[in-house]
Amino acid sequence: MDIKKLQTLVVDALEDVKGQDIVLFDTTHLTSLFDRIAVVSGTSNRQTKALAASVRDKVKAAGGDVIGLEGEDTGEWVLVDLGDMIVHIMQPAIRQYYRLEEIWGEKPVKLGAAKRKSTVEGIEADAPKTKSKHLAANQDQVEAKPVNERKPAAKRATAASKTAAAGTAAAKKPAAKKAAVPTGKTVKVAPSKSETAAVEALKAKPPKRTPKAAAAPSAEAAAPVKKVIRRIKKTEE
Repeated sequence: MDIKKLQTLVVDALEDVKGQDIVLFDTTHLTSLFDRIAVVSGTSNRQTKALAASVRDKVKAAGGDVIGLEGEDTGEWVLVDLGDMIVHIMQPAIRQYYRLEEIWGEKPVKLGAAKRKSTVEGIEADAPKTKSKHLAANQDQVEAKPVNERKPAAKRATAASKTAAAGTAAAKKPAAKKAAVPTGKTVKVAPSKSETAAVEALKAKPPKRTPKAAAAPSAEAAAPVKKVIRRIKKTEE
């Protein structure tokens, strides 16, 4: 069986049972015993056994040879020998411990190249994907053509001259002066008629004279009066 067809069958068989972290390496420059090596992880003993059985059945159905199958008893590391290709099905802890990728992984093979166009998966992968027309982004957009509106040269010149004149007038126009408000000046307000009549009536009355009795007392009157007390001797009777 052709090596490309064999590696395609193996990858398909591993993907059917949900194998994790599938890697494929070309080992022709490292050994003459086999041309390809595949490494895949299984989460449990049951899954590793199912992956090995899927590879075995699919290769036999395609007319390939299965030389040997080892490790099915424990399920931690199952090895499928296909002659030109070796498949290592390992649990994550075992795979991390032995690190087969560091030993055989100088020339990785892309999984896209492992799928041939004759397979159903390859045909589906190469087929153009249909775009959903429900989204506006997937719909065909009509290119908008720019519209050039050309104005006559005379009108353009007139508009430009008007704009320039308006700008010049706005620049030359001085700022309006604010009206100065005088401060510190007294404003005369004409008195009303009632106030004028009251002032004239006060001027017409004669001044009142104060009586003499009410005048201020003189200095003599203001001084206190001294009393003289005389002692009289009693005559004997």
